Amino acid sequence: MVDLKATKPTNLPEDDAMAHYQITLDAQTIQALVEQKDQALAQLLQQVLNQVLEAEVTEYLQADRYERTEGRQGYRNGYRSRQLTTRVGTLTLDVPRL
Repeated sequence: MVDLKATKPTNLPEDDAMAHYQITLDAQTIQALVEQKDQALAQLLQQVLNQVLEAEVTEYLQADRYERTEGRQGYRNGYRSRQLTTRVGTLTLDVPRL
């Protein structure tokens, strides 16, 4: 399991503030990285990139999935599956549609 949290620094002006991501790995993921480096690294990279894409859409829309808010900037419309070729292999990314 990979847990990704997005935070914004509070000590910068709004124009300069960029999102920071904190990634937490569980013991099984770390063990897989040690034993099966390439395959586990590709799987980890795929999970992290999918979560980053999801976090960016949440930030853009100003609402989580299924959340009803007054400040919502749009709506989600499913996902597109896209292939990304990297040195560790071909990754399948679920790109959110708006």
